[in-house]
Amino acid sequence: MKLEVKRFAVAVGVWWGVALFVVTLISLANGYASDFLKIVEGIYPGYTVSALGSVIGLVYGFVDGFVGTYLLWWVYSLLHKEA
Repeated sequence: MKLEVKRFAVAVGVWWGVALFVVTLISLANGYASDFLKIVEGIYPGYTVSALGSVIGLVYGFVDGFVGTYLLWWVYSLLHKEA
């Protein structure tokens, strides 16, 4: 079974984007993961712990997860070329 990289990268991007979205909304309600989200604010320009920030985090998370997964696959394929 061969891994379909684009589908896997989309799945990871969706997962990370939704995770940031949900954690941001939970943090708005009760302050959950506020230290972690302060780090995220420093990484993603425009992201804040707010309703709009949760949507921005969703977009950044998707792009970051997709690109990161694709780059990881690319490096892996370079190191494991078939002879």
